[in-house]
Amino acid sequence: MISKLAFIHPEAKLGRNVIVEPFAYIAGNVIIDEGTWIGPSATILDGARIGKNCRIFPTAVVSGIPQDLKFKGEETTAEIGDNTTIREAATVNRGTAAIGKTIVGKNCLLMATSHIGHDCFIGDNCIIGNATGLAGEVKVEDWAILSGGTLVHQFTRIGAHVIVGGGSKIRIDVPPFIKADREPLSFMGLNTVGLTRRGFEKERIDEIHNIYRALYQNNMNLSQALEYVEREFKPSADRDYILSFIRKSERGVIRAR
Repeated sequence: MISKLAFIHPEAKLGRNVIVEPFAYIAGNVIIDEGTWIGPSATILDGARIGKNCRIFPTAVVSGIPQDLKFKGEETTAEIGDNTTIREAATVNRGTAAIGKTIVGKNCLLMATSHIGHDCFIGDNCIIGNATGLAGEVKVEDWAILSGGTLVHQFTRIGAHVIVGGGSKIRIDVPPFIKADREPLSFMGLNTVGLTRRGFEKERIDEIHNIYRALYQNNMNLSQALEYVEREFKPSADRDYILSFIRKSERGVIRAR
């Protein structure tokens, strides 16, 4: 159903069973896949690429131009994965020449008034809490949860399965699998509840826990701790992911409280 009170540019491409409610605005360079709902007064601007069965709530804005002075009007995109929900007044800016696109993965929830800046990458199954703001070129990996009111500095990386406490300020990278909170943001232990809900077996969780105990509680500097983990723990996907994430960090990673 497409309301006669909505504006849809004749060049916009809408899939089967797309619903567009009254007073929604859809620009020309837009693709919306089947089964998606565009709520009343939602705004979908040039460069939006919206997947299947998404829900875009009232006053949300998808693919607004970047809040970045280097943006010169280049053709870029904001890509939203299947089954993602964007709640009231949330905003997703499109990319700049730096990367060319902003990506929000599948099965994500962007809560009310949250903001995803230009050229960000949000993985699958992520939750971005109410009033949380991501500056440009932030990377958030799968299953991460950023609680309400979190502020994320540009270029920051947040690992998979992380949960960050509400009102946090993320200035440097947050390694995977952990809880992070306090000011300054600090390692608060493993995200055991989240990992258990996602089917991690106890032995796997224990191994990750032991790796972080070695990294944060052995009175070694970070370089020494990384070498120790690589030497003392058998290779595994989790061990290698943690080591790779930390070693690739350009901004540094949070430390224990």
